[in-house]
Amino acid sequence: MSDLTSMTLAQARDALRQRKVSATELTDAHLAAMEAARPLNAFVLETTAEARVMAARSEDRLRGGEAGPLEGIPVGVKDMFCTAGVRTTASSRILETFVPTYESTVTANLWRDGAVMLGKLNNDEFAMGSSNETSCFGPVVSPWRRRGSDTKLVPGGSSGGSAAAVAAELCLGATGTDTGGSIRQPAAFNGIVGMKPTYGRCSRYGVIAYASSLDQAGPFGRTVRDAAILLRSMAGFDPKDTTSVDRPVGDYEAAVGRSVKGMKIGIPKEYRMPGMPADIERLWDRGAEQLKAAGAEIVEVSLPHAKYALAAYYIVAPAEASSNLARYDGVRYGVRVPGRDIIDMYEKTRRAGFGPEVRRRIMIGTYVLSAGYYDAYYLRAQKVRTLVRRDFETCFADGVNAILAPATPSPAFGIGEKSSGDPVEMYLNDVFTVTVNLAGLPGLAVPGGLDAQGLPLGLQLIGRPFDEETLFSLGEVIEQATGRLKPEKWWTGARP
Repeated sequence: MSDLTSMTLAQARDALRQRKVSATELTDAHLAAMEAARPLNAFVLETTAEARVMAARSEDRLRGGEAGPLEGIPVGVKDMFCTAGVRTTASSRILETFVPTYESTVTANLWRDGAVMLGKLNNDEFAMGSSNETSCFGPVVSPWRRRGSDTKLVPGGSSGGSAAAVAAELCLGATGTDTGGSIRQPAAFNGIVGMKPTYGRCSRYGVIAYASSLDQAGPFGRTVRDAAILLRSMAGFDPKDTTSVDRPVGDYEAAVGRSVKGMKIGIPKEYRMPGMPADIERLWDRGAEQLKAAGAEIVEVSLPHAKYALAAYYIVAPAEASSNLARYDGVRYGVRVPGRDIIDMYEKTRRAGFGPEVRRRIMIGTYVLSAGYYDAYYLRAQKVRTLVRRDFETCFADGVNAILAPATPSPAFGIGEKSSGDPVEMYLNDVFTVTVNLAGLPGLAVPGGLDAQGLPLGLQLIGRPFDEETLFSLGEVIEQATGRLKPEKWWTGARP
């Protein structure tokens, strides 16, 4: 059964179509793997019965020659996506009783194409975090460990459960959301592939909102090809989302393996920061050499306003969160804590329902939007955002096809290691990723190798708007040079 879970999504798809394995066998193998991996805390809800029903329906369609692009493929769903009739909490106590009556467009697209839902995956509360330690269900434990150490590591965040589940071979792919790096950073920490598409490429309908102008859904896969296959199903125009863009969805899988000869790849000089670990520097240089060997041209570029991006992000995102999370008041849905009057009920409900990090960001957001501070903080941050986007536009106008950068400033760290009481220490994990969200661009995280402690490190490719195909082509080059990274299955005693 373990062999069935170690396949890539593309391999499983072919095996299903060739009748080498049934959808039920594939689903049952992953359900067994999920049970064995409960110490990782990746899933917050296992939909075992629903998965077996969906697998049986997939078998009927496969027999009848009506298979969809993802027919019979078991996937996990980040707990930010509403799933009709299945509890959806955003990993927050304030939504612990919420069962949606509607389906998010992204998950509806996956079920339309035949995917099988294994369950809901853990994430930082309301997707606010870089380590998956803010979830009301407790932290996710990374499937990776430092060489010779039993220290439990974070999987990254906010989509930590999704990344850990894919890396640990608990599902063949998973959905994530990326507001400031929440797909790319955990993908890098877990040695897998994560794609943050162009803003507007995937519908936000039915995705619980954190920061509406930054949030974007995307896939996790074990390989570049797997991520490309998933994105084609997830993407598309949706009239229910006013920010959805009405453009044809590309054949992303066809881009995998396409020649990159003649492409111009930018290396932003501002990303070479003082104190950057030597392992990250070597990884970055090696990735550039790999692309150069494949025929790409490597050029230095400048993103002069990148140094202001992190500060601008942590003004814009909390401001939008303050507005979006105002709806959780104990009146309309979710948890309610009784009070003496309606104001007391509001206060008690939000105090009990929101964790410390969510409360912190709501307070920051409310402050920067308040009278007397709006111009000094929020309006200025939006101007910085425009300058960050203009920097990228200038690079692309000069003929640059994509930009290569590290995905994270370090490998995964231990659970609790950055809980010093200084939130800025945690926020710095997003230093290489937030620019992409501020500019609305696509970004692809691919494994680049292991550090001296045996932990995965990731590279990030940043592309032109709606040019995900180029990123998949370039990512495949790095993936072929690096090879697939797999952790030891210490939770079962098995080795990779």
